[in-house]
This record gives sequence, C-alpha cells and structure tokens, in this order.
Amino acid sequence: MVMHFEPDRPMHDRYPVDHGFLTPELGNEVVTIGRLVNAFFRWEFNSCETIVKDSVVYPIDYANACPDIALTSLHYYFPWAIRSLFKWATYCTVTGRRMHIDQDTRRYFDVGDREDLTYDEKLAAYRSLTDEYFEVERYLDFCATHLGGVDAIMLEYVESDEFDGLLVNTVRSTFPRHEHDNYIAHFRGLLASWANDERARLG
Repeated sequence: MVMHFEPDRPMHDRYPVDHGFLTPELGNEVVTIGRLVNAFFRWEFNSCETIVKDSVVYPIDYANACPDIALTSLHYYFPWAIRSLFKWATYCTVTGRRMHIDQDTRRYFDVGDREDLTYDEKLAAYRSLTDEYFEVERYLDFCATHLGGVDAIMLEYVESDEFDGLLVNTVRSTFPRHEHDNYIAHFRGLLASWANDERARLG
C-alpha cells in the first residue's frame, strides 16, 4: 500500500487520505522498489519511505521493522493494515511458509550489473524476483480460495460497536481529555469514509 505521508504534520494527520497523488507509472516504481528492498533483506513487516520530486523516486528510509500502524496514525488505512497482517500471517501459518534466512543476493546483483537492460527493464526483473520471494501468485490464490470472506468481515467489524469502543478507548488513552470529543468524531469520520469506500469496492 502506497500512502501519502506528510512528516511535518502532527502524528494523527501525517497520512492524508489521498489516492491519486502518484501517476500509475510512479506508483508501480515505488511499489516495486519497496518490495525489492524488503525481499532483498528478507523483511516481511516493514514500512518504506520515499521522496518523489519532479517525477523522480528517491528511496530515503527503508528500515522500519516496527512500523507505526496505530489506529490514531493510520485511521482510514488502519483496517487495510490489520486485514493484510491477518491474511499474511494466516497464509504463512497454514502453508508452513517460513521466513527465508539466506539472502541469495547474487541474483539481485546480476540484474543490477546487466548493461543491456534499461532502468524499466531492471525494475521488471526485480519485480519478478520479489514476486517469487513473496510467493505472490500462490498467496493471492490462497486468499481468493480460503479468505474470500475476510474483507466483508473486516467491514462489518469496523462498523461494529466493538470497534467503536476500541476507537474511543484508543483516543482517550492517546490525547488530552479536552481533545477527546474532537478526535473521536475526527477518527469516526475517517473510518466511516473507509467503510463507505470499502462497501463500494466490494459491491
């Protein structure tokens, strides 16, 4: 998931809900580089930071092995993060997939060393290596076959009183008392927006 990040904003407002801030080409490049770095170092839970300036991608911080996925940080994107963690953990548990320890870096260096490939062709070759490492085709097939109802379950949960209680308790434990009502309403609105978008996506 590529998210717009504004580091100068307060913690609760650093991830604006913005789906169109990158062109499809830049979005693909950012995703590929993120997957490449994670596959190369064998990281499976991580966040990557990238600056995009004048249509040029600059990876700046790719070692966040304990990324911030707090409800009050990700808000709109929080259900996606938790659902993704659940799906990946379930896939690894059921299929017996284990984290690879040997890095096998030579295959990546071989792509980088090739002078007959353009940058875009190298990106495509790297993407193939990363998809192989993360077992993307097998994972997507597993999710479609065995976890097809998870998205609807997550939507139902986010709209439940139980989730609202989690949201309220999180706000009360994070912000000063005089800000509780404001932020409860703020995050309820963002999560309601996600629920509406998700319902439309699921049809």
